[in-house]
Parts: sequence; C-alpha cells; structure tokens
Amino acid sequence: MKTEFIDVSDTQKNLVVEIPSTIVDAEIDKVARDYSRAARVPGFRPGKVPAKVVRQRFRDQILHDVAHGLIPRAVDEALRERGVEPVDTPDIRDVVVEEGQPLKFTATFETVPPIEPGDYASITLNQKSTTVSEAAVDEALTGLRERAARFEPVAVRGIQHGDSVVLDLVRTAIPKPAADEPLVVIAGEPTPPTLRAEPQTDKHDDVTVEIGATANPPGFDEQLVGLQEAQEKTFDVRYPDDYAIEELAGTTVSYSVNIKAIRTRVVPALDDEFAKDLGDFENLAALRARVLADLEHEAKHESERDARGELLKQLASRVTFDVPTALLDREIDRRMEDFVRRLMDQQIDPMKVNINWEEFREKQRDAAAEAVRGALALDEVARRERIAVSDAEVNAEVERYAERSGRGAAAVRARLEKEGGIARLYSGLRREKTVEFLLAKATKIQAG
Repeated sequence: MKTEFIDVSDTQKNLVVEIPSTIVDAEIDKVARDYSRAARVPGFRPGKVPAKVVRQRFRDQILHDVAHGLIPRAVDEALRERGVEPVDTPDIRDVVVEEGQPLKFTATFETVPPIEPGDYASITLNQKSTTVSEAAVDEALTGLRERAARFEPVAVRGIQHGDSVVLDLVRTAIPKPAADEPLVVIAGEPTPPTLRAEPQTDKHDDVTVEIGATANPPGFDEQLVGLQEAQEKTFDVRYPDDYAIEELAGTTVSYSVNIKAIRTRVVPALDDEFAKDLGDFENLAALRARVLADLEHEAKHESERDARGELLKQLASRVTFDVPTALLDREIDRRMEDFVRRLMDQQIDPMKVNINWEEFREKQRDAAAEAVRGALALDEVARRERIAVSDAEVNAEVERYAERSGRGAAAVRARLEKEGGIARLYSGLRREKTVEFLLAKATKIQAG
C-alpha cells in the first residue's frame, strides 16, 4: 500500500492512499461470492448464479462494498504506522475503485500538533486577599435589614417618597392617530387629530403603588405626594416623545385616584431581636460572625475562581497554533446548548427570543478557541505527568450527579454510557486534577 502524508497546515492533514490492485481484486472476488450465495436472479436457482452475471448485475454495489471494507482498514493502518491520531473521523474523498486497478482515495483530517506547556512555575497568578473588612460586614447587614423591611399603616400624614400606597385608579388615554391622518376643518378651524380620536378608559381597584418606583409614569409620583387617606385627585401626565413604550410616547393620559391606604416602609433596628428573627442566632454578635464567615467563604471562592481562570488563560496562550476546526465547532456547540438550556430553565422559549443565532454563534468563536487551547494544554500536562482518574473517582462523581438530579446512580450511569458521557466525565475529572496540580506548581503573588 502506498501512502503520502501532506501537511496542509499545522492541524489540517491529507493522507493520499493507493491500495494495490491485487488486494482490490481479491476483495472484489470475496464480496462477489457473498452476493452469489444471496442473489436472486430470474432464470437461476439461488446460490447458482454465475460469477460473471453477479459481477455485471451488482457491479456498483460490489464496488461500493469493497471501498467501504478496504478504506477504513487502510486509513487505520496508515495512521498507526505514523503514530498520528485525528481529532475526528477522517473525511474520505476522491475515491477511485475499479476491477483490475488500484483503489485510490484521499483522507482529510485534523490533528493536534505537539504542545509545549513550558515551565509550570513560570505561570504567575495574582492571589487576591480573602480578608473581609468590617465595612463589608456592615454593608451586608444593611442589606439584610433592607430586605427585612416591612410596611406599616400611616393615617396622620400625607404621602411621602418611599411609601406604599393602595388606591383606586381610573385612567383615560387618547390614542395617537395615524401619522398620515389628515386634518379636519370644523367651523373654519383645523381640528387636531388627537381631539378626534376615541378616548380609552380603564379602571383598577386596590392598586398598590410604590412611590419612587422606576416603573411609575413620569411625574405620577409628584401628583400623589402630600395626599392623605380618603382624598381624591384628577391630574394629567404628559409622556415624553421618546418614552420607551411607543404606544404612550407623546400622549397625555388623565388619571383619577382615590387614596385608600398609606403604608410607610419600616427598616428593623440592628439588634439582638433582629438577629433572632433572621434565624438560629443567639444575638447580633452571632449573626455578625455568620455574615463574616459567609463573606470570607465567598471571597476565597472568588479568589480561587479568578486564579483558575488566569491559569487557563496563560496555558491557552502557550498553544500558538490555530485550533482544529472540529474541536472549535464542538466547543461552540456546547456553549450554544448550555445557553439554550439556561433559557429553558427560566421558562423561556429559545425559538421566540429576539436573537440572531448565527451572529450569537459567531461571537462565541474567540472565547471557544481559548477554551479549546486551555483544554489541549491541560491534556498535554496530564499526559506528561501521568495524571489519571480512577474508577472509584468516576463512580463517586456519578453518585454526586445522581444525588443532585434526584435519580438513581445506576440509571445515571446507564444514560452516560449510552451517550458516551463516561469518557467526557473521565476527561473532565482528569483536567480538574491537572488544574489542581498546576495551581500547586504556579508562582503566586499576593494582591491587595
């Protein structure tokens, strides 16, 4: 068998193969005999069809089967001899197969060139401080107080900013006319289109309005400030021409309100009682200690996450070749599937969101390429350092996944095996162990 390797690029390779005619003819004879035993040809008994008739009648099918039998074996043999491992199934083209002639074809595939991860200690990581200041604890406690705030009735004063008001509301709006609607002259005077449009009125009872909320109409809050319980008021609100809601932009809406209740927002005092109300805390000091511990844990987690991200970024920069297209497309597909899954988890139909999916996919390319480079570098380090994952570690991860998903471990494993997920799980765990290995070797600089 003659073979020729052609380097198209660092990652793209062509393998030109020529299988001798003696091997091709022997395979044709073998396939033709199989056809003779099974062929049904009018005028001949089963199994008694002459070889010449079989070759003529089933020529195309026989040559097709010969090619499909010889080509994969030839490719595997050539790749093993060269020690080449493609990242995906080779693409076979330019196939020429004829009786009495060599079988010729070209296999196109991608490989990963040699990677030099360099000195592990030369990876320099900024180690963020995980110290939490008293001010940060105070800010977190303030947030807890704000979330625990409640509204209490007010009957002796008017409405103020920050109050919650219960009211009955009648809203009358004059819809905007069509832009091309002509003026109508009445008694010699042109009548503006807005005066001829049919007003639309709707009524809402027991509406709760937070004074100062960003969703309130422009100028609406100012009309309510100072009103007391049981008071009524009618006023107009003019919506700006550039208002975000197009149907309201440039219109005037009349509001009639009847104030039914006023509630003021009360933030609890920061004391022992507040701590006890929040949970199993003996006093404010215990709550403060818990908040400090949570913030320190969060800071440590953030520091570790940033260090891992920087490690992978520096590793990726050491892979200088263009990543194989098959690996890049696979990573982009994974990111797209992950995004769609997050939309569905939020009860959002991916088909109904206003997203140009082609543009969105293209925007993933740079980040996906960096992720692939980082993964390739990790795999090379794992190979060099003989980092492996045991069956026990894989089983433990399957158990953890089963526990999180509320399913049996056996069912989870069966599904992973069916979808080829065990290999991906092993690869992910090995890369995780490799990251831990490199973090221990990297040079760390304490940052503020």
